[in-house]
Amino acid sequence: MDIKEFSDQQSAGQRLMVGFDGTDLNQDLMFLIDTLKVGGIILFAGNLLNPQQIKQLCSSVQEYARSCGQPPLFIAIDQEGGRVARLKEPFTQFAGNPKMKGVEDAVHFARVTAAELTEVGINMNLAPVLDVAPKDVKSVMAARVFGHDPIWVSELGVAVIKHLQNSKIMAVAKHFPGIGRTILDSHFEMPALDIDINAMESTDLLPFENSIKYDVAGIMLAHILYQTLDPQWPASLSAPIAADLLRRRMGFDGIVITDDLDMGAIKKHYDIKTVIHQILAADIDIILICHKGPNIENAFEEILKNLKGSIRIREKGVESVRRIMKLKRKYIGT
Repeated sequence: MDIKEFSDQQSAGQRLMVGFDGTDLNQDLMFLIDTLKVGGIILFAGNLLNPQQIKQLCSSVQEYARSCGQPPLFIAIDQEGGRVARLKEPFTQFAGNPKMKGVEDAVHFARVTAAELTEVGINMNLAPVLDVAPKDVKSVMAARVFGHDPIWVSELGVAVIKHLQNSKIMAVAKHFPGIGRTILDSHFEMPALDIDINAMESTDLLPFENSIKYDVAGIMLAHILYQTLDPQWPASLSAPIAADLLRRRMGFDGIVITDDLDMGAIKKHYDIKTVIHQILAADIDIILICHKGPNIENAFEEILKNLKGSIRIREKGVESVRRIMKLKRKYIGT
């Protein structure tokens, strides 16, 4: 599909990845695809019964998108292995990132996971976790990270990315620019970190730099305030972090995605109007809203309003949709 032919509604919808209730192509899901024209969906435990049902769900939503004249959907899931793995048995269960003994474990995880995701029609894995958890910090991420050594995290993370993407599963590295140092959970509160960029370059940022070298499809932004990088906005709403650091300084041209806007770190502090404007101004491509509710419709309307009301936002929007469609052509076909 030629993005020059996209309506404003299509351009707005492509920027959304959303959750939904149910296990089949129901009226709510049809509304999201046909009316809000969302670019992607994310699956959680409540959407998943068994492999046959998941395959039917993914197939039916892609077919419905086609019938509505929409591009194929990103169908995403958090399948990190270990504590965060939405697909339960009979899908292969892994011990998790901290238990990996070497690159061969990462390769095995990625190959098996890619095959199982492909079989049921899921095309994007919100993994790997590239956060580095220092030894002297009781990190909220301790049970999900590869470890405390940024080189080790890089090696295992890159192995996961390469072998997911070799099998046409898009990998999304997270949580930029690194949340291994935090002890607060952004699902509930807004953590703040006061760390110098020079210290981050040799630790937190190193795995992300390597993921970019290996052409990672996407990078997810953290809901954390990095006071030395941007004293006003968390990474997920920050132009200095998303546009200046990640895009310009580090040279990333894949998709940049927020963490879930339904998390407490965002919902407790900002209204949806402010959130959407910040995201669109910061060269962030995909807005993740994981739960059914008014936030999804309100976000769509705010995206539309911003695209129509600002030439600058509109130009940035064209670039975001270009990046989104480039990935869809490469990994899904259009």
